[in-house]
Amino acid sequence: MNQPSDVQPFEPRATDAELNDLRARLAAARLPEAETVRAAPSSRRWDQGVPLADLVDLVDHWRTGYDWRRFEARLDQIGQFRTTIDGLGIHFLHRRSPRADATPLVLTHGWPGSIAEFTHVVDELTDPGSADAPAFHVVVPSLPGFGYSDRPATTAWGIEKIAAAWVELMRRLGYDRFLAHGGDWGGVITTILGGRFPEQVIGIHTTVAQPPPGLSTDGLTPAERAWVEDSRDFWGRRAAYAKQQATRPQTIGYSLVDSPVGLLAWILDKFAEWSDTQDSPFETIPVDSVLDDVTLYWLTATGASSARIYAESHAALDPDLRVDVPSAITTYPRDIERWPRPWAQERFRQIVRWTVPEAGGHFPSLEVPGYFVQDLRAGLAAVLAARGLSG
Repeated sequence: MNQPSDVQPFEPRATDAELNDLRARLAAARLPEAETVRAAPSSRRWDQGVPLADLVDLVDHWRTGYDWRRFEARLDQIGQFRTTIDGLGIHFLHRRSPRADATPLVLTHGWPGSIAEFTHVVDELTDPGSADAPAFHVVVPSLPGFGYSDRPATTAWGIEKIAAAWVELMRRLGYDRFLAHGGDWGGVITTILGGRFPEQVIGIHTTVAQPPPGLSTDGLTPAERAWVEDSRDFWGRRAAYAKQQATRPQTIGYSLVDSPVGLLAWILDKFAEWSDTQDSPFETIPVDSVLDDVTLYWLTATGASSARIYAESHAALDPDLRVDVPSAITTYPRDIERWPRPWAQERFRQIVRWTVPEAGGHFPSLEVPGYFVQDLRAGLAAVLAARGLSG
């Protein structure tokens, strides 16, 4: 399939000077003293944020052992492109399946994630080993202000506009009808895709099913009430990063764009707190996968611009939006938001698969990649079956 003229191949390369500058900044980093919480290996070690010893080790590996060229080559292997929508350049990965029965699928990342969340699962999704498994033509866009997408120079690039841009992107690729998956901001955008564009969106799979506000806990089980309490606790006590980025993204942006160590610590803190681990995110997530993500932020200088999605869209999901297309929802046990099915059903009117795995947190494609692919396939297969289609 030929790309349309308004979609151009894109193969970015960091210069040797940029990579040398990164290493020099890492070598010259001025670090604070160690945290005053010195618990034995456990989540308590992270009570004040990223422990000094962990950061020192990771900075040393980033400077001396990490290979960015490997990740660049992987992006090229998948296929990278750019197109301009509403005046903004949008970068995306695109891999078509060799299967004639494949269904188009857009995967949307969030913050502090990126396209790096999905690069290692594209092959399995496009060309599964079994003919019984559904196959997909996979599109992975970089959110505006993230990675190799342009950084908006004005306001208005919020979640509603991004969802509309994804519909236009898929149309340009020849995909008039498609499936959608996402988590974090990607899950919110996926919700909007399902709710606003039922003619184009066959159905959705999401790991965040935000209910409409104002629902009562009456009738919920004790376990469901615990989910609600934990989710409210997260937004009430553990979301200072979101409030900072929603209200002062420019201020934190100076540190994120100027200091690779500051950027690494800001992002690593979330990989640690939000993953299903006891002490370190690297119990389940490969070190270089985190560095792929952080290095992408660094080389594209998108620490400030990516933070602005919070200023544009924090708490902006339309309370009246309802999703009537078939929806598959997976709630991982250590995710930052977990909402009970009775509440989710108030927004998602046709839940065709509801799954609560035994393991996994906010970054399931990195934490439990084998299960993630299996679950995504099963969820989208249920969506397709509800539409009388097969993948």
